[in-house]
Amino acid sequence: MAYRVGVVGAAGYAGIELVRLLLGHPQFKLVAITSNADAGQKLADVYPAFAGVSDLEFTTHDNPLLTACDAVFLAVPHTAALAAAPGLLKAGVSVFDLSADFRLSDPAVYEAWYNTPHTSPELLKTRAFGLPELFAADLARAAASRAAGEAVLVACAGCYPTATSLGAYPAIQAGWMAEGSSVVVDAISGVTGAGKSANARTHYCSADENVEAYGVCKHRHTPEIEQILGLEDRVVFTPHLAPLKRGLLSTVNIPLAPEVADTLTTEDAVARYRAFYEGSPFVRVLDAGQFPKTSSVAGSNACQIGLAVNGRARMLVITSAIDNLCKGAAGQAIQCANIVLGLDETCGLPLCALPV
Repeated sequence: MAYRVGVVGAAGYAGIELVRLLLGHPQFKLVAITSNADAGQKLADVYPAFAGVSDLEFTTHDNPLLTACDAVFLAVPHTAALAAAPGLLKAGVSVFDLSADFRLSDPAVYEAWYNTPHTSPELLKTRAFGLPELFAADLARAAASRAAGEAVLVACAGCYPTATSLGAYPAIQAGWMAEGSSVVVDAISGVTGAGKSANARTHYCSADENVEAYGVCKHRHTPEIEQILGLEDRVVFTPHLAPLKRGLLSTVNIPLAPEVADTLTTEDAVARYRAFYEGSPFVRVLDAGQFPKTSSVAGSNACQIGLAVNGRARMLVITSAIDNLCKGAAGQAIQCANIVLGLDETCGLPLCALPV
């Protein structure tokens, strides 16, 4: 029997990616899609790509069908998930939240970066963190709780933290990083990462033929990256906006400890990363000398990683590419839901990008 699922905020870019993937999922039945702005309109009228595929209509966020679901995906801005998640959990519905509201373990850190009170700090104690390759134990615990009849909350990792952390974590865990040093991250994302509502930066005339840094030294994904990597106040994160629809490329520079820099080769790094990600079907570590492209992962739930050791500068350079809407948002949420509901984590998810 298929699990009944709903999407809150289904008309946004991450939300509509959820709809696309869920409609093709063999074990999920999508029964509710919400958008206050588009309530009453057919899915295919708002997004013609779904013509002949689905007769679903958008409803308002208070659709009672949501409380009859097995799981609900929240593809809403921060603070909106704070309002929605507690009621769904109380109704026995497991929640997979794509917003930032439950990612940061310390509510004080959330409040400092998002300038708003955290109204459900008690949920932070039991929520699972949704980055399966690095937090398998969290999701296994959530799966056990769900199997015992409890509704669970999964806070899915953000797009920049996903690409950056998958790239950096194996090296940091191996102890390769120089003591007391900082990680420098330069990341580039497509325009969909900024959301569906246009602003002066994302309008066509501003974004076309233009690349620019934004949120320098103050982007809200910084504390999430620091939390995942265990590097409080030691991440220099600079995001950039590029004229792409989909795609995210994160370049991570990790200073190497002297004893590591003297002996580590790129081939050694590749071998270490492949061993670390053995059994992770969505992460592909490329051969030495090869580096990922956003076009190689677009439309898929894959993450490609390239590595290079700069011996002269004593630096490990990692490039990590994901589709910001899939592995960076909707696909990752479904991957987490698959695990929590006892399915194969790859179920219903694209393993391969469009080759051209």
